[in-house]
Amino acid sequence: MSEHNEMDRATFAAMTQSTPADWQKIATAASSFNGGLADRVLAHLQMLKGDCGGFSVDRLEHSLQSATLAYRDRMDEEYVVCALLHDMGDILASTNHAELAATVLKPFVSDENWWLLQHHGIFQGYYFFHHLGLDRNMREQFRGHPNFERTALFCERHDQNAFDPNYDTMALEAFVPMVRRVMARPKRSIYLREDQQRASESAAV
Repeated sequence: MSEHNEMDRATFAAMTQSTPADWQKIATAASSFNGGLADRVLAHLQMLKGDCGGFSVDRLEHSLQSATLAYRDRMDEEYVVCALLHDMGDILASTNHAELAATVLKPFVSDENWWLLQHHGIFQGYYFFHHLGLDRNMREQFRGHPNFERTALFCERHDQNAFDPNYDTMALEAFVPMVRRVMARPKRSIYLREDQQRASESAAV
């Protein structure tokens, strides 16, 4: 938690009483706090360590294996980061985990990678839903979508096969700089003016 003295803080009790000076103080504090987002996300990811959930490896190892497979498959850095963080929601959103990762990363990744994160849980179901009496072809509702094949490829090559206790998985430290680069600045946000958003998009190219 960040700490500020009274001079650094707004003075209003209701937003209707606020002034531009108040919001400048808040924006300054937010900028500093947001700079640590990537490290907070990485700290949250490490909470998956030791939680196997019945699988042959714990959830952190699965995440690292997914990212390692993507990296060794020569996928781009943003995709690798998505692979690393795709199951970060397992702790706080255990019944809709895919949506949490998609929400956290949405400001920082392409629409294609956001869609992959948002829907990978359904696509992953192709490999096990039938064992639970569910429809393994649930993903077919999205057949024809521009990102269908990309998401199916992720699950086939970088997710469903990332549970090998004997795999030579890369260490988390190898991915830390990638996460920090991808999450360095948002590409889109309701808190960005149009000129700021254009500048952010240009810097990401």
